[in-house]
Amino acid sequence: MSAADRQKWNAKYAVEIPPREPSAVLVGLDRFLPKVGRALDVGGGGGRNAIWLAQRGLDVTLADISAKGLAISRERASEASVKIQTLETDLEEDPFPAGPWDVILSVCYLRRSLYDVFPTVLAPGGTLAVVQPTMTNLTRHPKPPADYLLNDGELPSLVRGLEVVYYEEGWLADDRHDAVLVAKVPI
Repeated sequence: MSAADRQKWNAKYAVEIPPREPSAVLVGLDRFLPKVGRALDVGGGGGRNAIWLAQRGLDVTLADISAKGLAISRERASEASVKIQTLETDLEEDPFPAGPWDVILSVCYLRRSLYDVFPTVLAPGGTLAVVQPTMTNLTRHPKPPADYLLNDGELPSLVRGLEVVYYEEGWLADDRHDAVLVAKVPI
């Protein structure tokens, strides 16, 4: 992302209140996610999903480009009596946060080149969980725009070197047409 992207997200968080509740689709993946270990929430903004992971017992780092979003996440984590680490980083330009990670979570953050990085920073047996809208979402919602959407059926083809243990695509609990995937590093 560019400096303009950083400014855009900081401006958005200055005027919009991000959701507090975790993604309902993510909560539905509970049975696939560990309750101990290190978790990385990529592009997690205001922290709703990172806080949920921390409440489940994980040691969570939230990586995001927006200082304002990260400040909101720290405040909310404190209110929820959990600890999360925050890392202001440009995941498109900066080095990827060093692992090993037991969980990497990506909800509504699309950077296709990261799918080659994920297997290299996940711990043995580590889990990748992804919730990402697809192009079909545009039939009901104008946002996110096409540049931020997966092609229908694309997500499994992005995951190489990991074993897919769950995949679903459709109109799901968050009223988006999402592709949902959980994959693990083979042991």
